[in-house]
Amino acid sequence: MPDSSTPLSGPHRDPGPQPVNAPQTPIQPTGSGGKGTEPMRAILLVVLAVACLSCSDATAKYLGRTLPPAEIAWMRYVVFTALVMPLALRGGSLHVLKTTRPGLQVVRGLGMLGSALFFIMAMQHLPLAEAAAISFVSPVFVTVLSILLLSEKVGIRRWAALLVGLAGVIIVIRPGADGFQPASLLPILTAFSWALGLVATRKMTVQENPLTTMVWSALTGLIALTALLPLHAAWPTPWEMLLGVFIGLVYTASQWLLILAYRQGEASVLAPFTYVQLIWSTALGFLVFGAVPDHWTFVGTGVIIASGLYTAHRERMRARQSRPAAA
Repeated sequence: MPDSSTPLSGPHRDPGPQPVNAPQTPIQPTGSGGKGTEPMRAILLVVLAVACLSCSDATAKYLGRTLPPAEIAWMRYVVFTALVMPLALRGGSLHVLKTTRPGLQVVRGLGMLGSALFFIMAMQHLPLAEAAAISFVSPVFVTVLSILLLSEKVGIRRWAALLVGLAGVIIVIRPGADGFQPASLLPILTAFSWALGLVATRKMTVQENPLTTMVWSALTGLIALTALLPLHAAWPTPWEMLLGVFIGLVYTASQWLLILAYRQGEASVLAPFTYVQLIWSTALGFLVFGAVPDHWTFVGTGVIIASGLYTAHRERMRARQSRPAAA
């Protein structure tokens, strides 16, 4: 999850839907819709980023046939950490590890780790497109946790849009129907874990260096997974090791592309394009695994997307209304 999905518009503003199993990096946009923003380029970067995320997910699903989820996640974290740490520790200084909120950093790291693990577990039992669609229930959890932990105020229209999105998830899951699978609850746990990590990020956005947060999340996940590995390890083949490295590389690429995107475009403009992840997931699910979603999955996904698009539209309107006051 991801591990997107980052506070892009300040500590108390939800930018709209984000890919759950994606971002682990708190990103601050440099543009606000005026000079310096490049919306079309930023949109392309988001589309490429979620394509990388979908490739990472599809590869993890493939590896899930023979390797346990903890080991797959561990390989991703090893590669991600190996690529990030040289950047963080350039000059030989450990200053980047200093934090004023170590507890929240660990909570965030565990939330992102839980999101990754639950999603890999979900993909072992569900089609890729279905798991991705259900995980987009995350805005509901983000809203509830923001109210409880951040004292955020939420209007009736946003609640209505979120409930419509939740209805879409219920359509995809179909509880009580013959096609219901208990594994459908795993993407919901993915969404909750990601939302917990996001809210923890919001609480410390002002005080913490984004690079510090990224390093803490990487190390927290890597340490926890290394501790779990002896309990859930299977020796991978050279081919599986290569695929594990690929997962880490494309995941890291997705993070970098998202950072570039949100530096060049507004979060409220870019948020709807994260739903392209559902298209990528459906395409890869068909091409790699021969999975064709049933009509109820398409209906539910359409409802989820409509809810997310409306939420993003409302956030864009709110941002426009707040600019004259801020000027």
